[in-house]
Amino acid sequence: METSILIAKIISVIYLSFGIGLLLYSDFYKTAIQKMLDDSIFSILGGILAIIIGFVIIQNHNFWVNNWTVLITIIGWIALIKGILLLAFPKFTTGFKPLFQSDKLYKFLAPLIIVFGLVFAYFGFYIF
Repeated sequence: METSILIAKIISVIYLSFGIGLLLYSDFYKTAIQKMLDDSIFSILGGILAIIIGFVIIQNHNFWVNNWTVLITIIGWIALIKGILLLAFPKFTTGFKPLFQSDKLYKFLAPLIIVFGLVFAYFGFYIF
């Protein structure tokens, strides 16, 4: 359970920071994400980083249980699969470019990411 709490704390800080930044500075993130989608080095580095993070989470927290900790396992698997897709299919991200040009996406994502951050903060900082 200690590993679950540590990972929940880390995820909560990342999600809350990103969600608040996205909410307050959506134009900045919209431009930055477009630049990242146009630059292949970000896909390569993002893929490598996602594989490392996903693999570390899965290696240390691959628990398919009936409680909140399964969310961490799911995030680990999503990160691993995302990293593999980014490296194995480098043109994969080009299909998402139009999606990330929409202002509606950022207005929808910011609160959603903040809610996820709050959920993980609750389980990581408050419960235990």
